[in-house]
Amino acid sequence: MKTKISMLDIFQNPRYRGKHVVLAAGKIYTAKTGEGAAAILKKLEKEYPKVIPEVAYLPKARSLILWL
Repeated sequence: MKTKISMLDIFQNPRYRGKHVVLAAGKIYTAKTGEGAAAILKKLEKEYPKVIPEVAYLPKARSLILWL
């Protein structure tokens, strides 16, 4: 039995930092740019017309620098 993937699972996974993430039909798609994410959305619209995809950009984590 497959487990359902949620955006919360994606947000907690450091593998997706700095990428655009599209979640649709139980699959995860990633793109480095917004244009790449738009291309993925167009493809998914044709492939799965009744599915509403979830889209998010996860920024890279910033390092904390303390000045003394």
